[in-house]
Amino acid sequence: MDATTLKEVQGPLKARYLDDPTAAMVTLQATGSVDGEGVTCKIDTGRALATAGLHPATGGSGLELCSGDMLLEALVACAGVTLKAVATSLDIPIKGGTVTAEGDLDFRGTLSVSRDAPVGFVRIGLQFDLDTDADDDQLSTLLRLTERYCVVLQTIRSAAPTTATVRRGGQSNIA
Repeated sequence: MDATTLKEVQGPLKARYLDDPTAAMVTLQATGSVDGEGVTCKIDTGRALATAGLHPATGGSGLELCSGDMLLEALVACAGVTLKAVATSLDIPIKGGTVTAEGDLDFRGTLSVSRDAPVGFVRIGLQFDLDTDADDDQLSTLLRLTERYCVVLQTIRSAAPTTATVRRGGQSNIA
C-alpha cells in the first residue's frame, strides 16, 4: 500500500469521524472460556482458538500461551502496524525490520511470595530495528508518531480505567 491508497482508504473515515464523533467509538471485545480441566483459558481470536495457561515461572508447562507474552505480542503487532502506517503516510521508505518488546516481571508478586513484589510488568521496552535509508529527522518523526498513535502502547502508558466483575449464571454482578 502506498501513501495515496492509504489516504484514499482513511480519508472518508476521517471525514465521517470529524462530522460524527460518536461513529468513531467502537467497542472491541475478547472472550475466553474456562472449564473444570487444568489452569487454562481458551480465547477465540476470530481466526483460531488460543489456549492460555500459566507461565513456566509460575508452574505452567510452557505448552500454553502466556498472557504476559500475549500482551507483549499485542504491543509488537500494534506498534508494527502503526509504524508501517505512519511510514506509508509520510513516504518514509522501510525495506524491512523487526519490532521487539521486552518486559520484566517479578513472579514473587503473582505467586504471593512477597507482598512487596509488584504484580505485573515493572518495565516494558519497545525497539524497532529498521532497514531504511531514512535520515535521523525522519526516524525521529516516525518514532514520535508511532508512539503517539499506537493504541496498545498508549493504553499501557495511560493505564485506562479498568473494572472487573463476576456474575453467576446471568444474575447481577458481584464486584
